[in-house]
Amino acid sequence: MSDSVKIHPAVDGGVKAGADGFNGGELSCNCATDKVVVRVAAQSAHNHVCGCTKCWKPAGALFSQVAVVPRDKVTVTANAHKLKVVDESATIQRHACTECGTHMYGRIENTGHPFYGLDFIHTELSDSDGWSGAEFAAFVSSIIESGTKPEDMSGVRARLKELNLEPYDCLSPPLMDAIAAHMAK
Repeated sequence: MSDSVKIHPAVDGGVKAGADGFNGGELSCNCATDKVVVRVAAQSAHNHVCGCTKCWKPAGALFSQVAVVPRDKVTVTANAHKLKVVDESATIQRHACTECGTHMYGRIENTGHPFYGLDFIHTELSDSDGWSGAEFAAFVSSIIESGTKPEDMSGVRARLKELNLEPYDCLSPPLMDAIAAHMAK
């Protein structure tokens, strides 16, 4: 398999490992001026590429790249007035720039949800190096819903494996275990 299958610009050239001691950085939207800026004061975790149709993807990417950080480590520091929740009925309240459409962070407001307390971020929106590297691919089959041909899926999965991003049609086993453990309580 060649690298002709493009997954996401942040991983197409190889997955970069996170840096020890990295403590976060700023995420900026894609506006030319008056950017929305979000300060994240923590290293990201569970970074992965996601094929769902709700996550924000840069133009031309098959997958988004998304990670989580503690909710209390996320602060909008510039142009918060430009943010709006994309879908009020969604479990993850994705806060996007109303001008460029970039999703800046996603928040779960349901205190009973297993991921309550974690915000979802797109680390490629940062100029800082050191964010945790992508670990797996989630909701892989969902890219069919956004236009990928079913007959192309074996090539997509092969490319994900080349990148050491194990493909799942849900979340990774440790995250699924965390959800089940939370639900069992």
